[in-house]
Amino acid sequence: MTFLTLGLMATASAWRALFLLSLAGALSSSVFLVLVLIAARRRSHLARAMESSVASVPEKSLPFVTVLKPVHGMEPRLKENIESFFRQEYPDFEIVFGARSADNPALRVVEEMRTRYPHVKCRVVISGPPSWPNAKAYSLEKMTAGSSGDCLVITDSDVAVAPDFLRNVVPPLLNPRIGLVTCLYRGVPAGGVWSLLEALGMSVEMSSGVMVADLLEGMRFALGPGMATRQDVLAKIGGFAAVKDYYSDDFVLGNLVWAAGYQVALSHHVVEHVLIPQSFQRTFGHQLRWHKSTRYSRPKGHVGTGLTFAMPFGILGMVSAAALGHPGSGLALLALACANRIVQSIAVGWGVIRDPRILRYWWLYPLRDLFGFATWVGSYTSRRHFFWRGELYHFREGGLIVPQGRVAESVAASRFSESERVLVPRPQAAQHPNLTTDTG
Repeated sequence: MTFLTLGLMATASAWRALFLLSLAGALSSSVFLVLVLIAARRRSHLARAMESSVASVPEKSLPFVTVLKPVHGMEPRLKENIESFFRQEYPDFEIVFGARSADNPALRVVEEMRTRYPHVKCRVVISGPPSWPNAKAYSLEKMTAGSSGDCLVITDSDVAVAPDFLRNVVPPLLNPRIGLVTCLYRGVPAGGVWSLLEALGMSVEMSSGVMVADLLEGMRFALGPGMATRQDVLAKIGGFAAVKDYYSDDFVLGNLVWAAGYQVALSHHVVEHVLIPQSFQRTFGHQLRWHKSTRYSRPKGHVGTGLTFAMPFGILGMVSAAALGHPGSGLALLALACANRIVQSIAVGWGVIRDPRILRYWWLYPLRDLFGFATWVGSYTSRRHFFWRGELYHFREGGLIVPQGRVAESVAASRFSESERVLVPRPQAAQHPNLTTDTG
């Protein structure tokens, strides 16, 4: 037997191994799709029941609500996003905006909305430079200190909501067993193909993962674009200081509420997460940061995520089957992978999230699946450093973060076991109406 023969045999064995791997991936992604379809059907049923339950709550029973909204500079559609909260059809609420400094340009938009809607209670809290690793958590702690409402609704500045948002997310908190309500969200691209792909991922990939997690073990986490909780629940877990060391503060907040014995409810209401138009490099970096966070927060679960992708295994099957002389089998595997992702995109993106872009761009979702796989691989091959909100950070095990450009309070040890993780000088305040300066 010649070396050439041995080499050919070894090459054939390698291709057969890759083909078997593609079959295993096709099976795992198909199983995941079945779970997604079951979870989507269950979510639709639960959403109808919750919507009916919420509608039956009399308006006089609704509590006063404080909406906490940190802002960080100008963003696409910021005016529309903020205005959607001033237009809430809710009996009595206030909006508290938080910023690091009074010269934050987003506060000009806030002031414009305050003038346009003088009947809405509104104020601004200036937190000053953060002394915690997570600057958002630091700002939320300062904002909560002067809040009047027992119920707190927390949303990001890049979120837009319908006028009945508060009317839908607050009533479940009247049940003392429910400690936090969170919302699924649809991605809204602000322009550009990469922004569109990221938005499709939010509407489909993110929602699929959340619904399957809820199906298999219940909600043990929260989603940052829309969260509602009570002051007593927040006090029981130690306030926002409990999440000050984590990048995924929303995930950890929900996990802490669940660990404290409360239920985390997934609302029937869907909010909008507005994305910015950006280059491939920035979009990839943004997605990579989230995958890194999951990798360090839930290492075992993150490994399993790789088995939920379909397109990489479809392409691998096509190439390996062709190399083995069976191109028809390879094309069948690729077609199966494409069909898998298209069914998922329509069933979740339209069937549950009601994202109208899905009906136009369902054919792009297989590409989005490849993009997600690339960032998943990148989470294992890139450094622990990441750039976020103008600052450089470093990931530590358990999802802890350490800012590299400023001094922050020491990072605490991770508080969760693997089974519990599902996961300058101070600026001077300018003259500003309804402005509270709190530099702590």
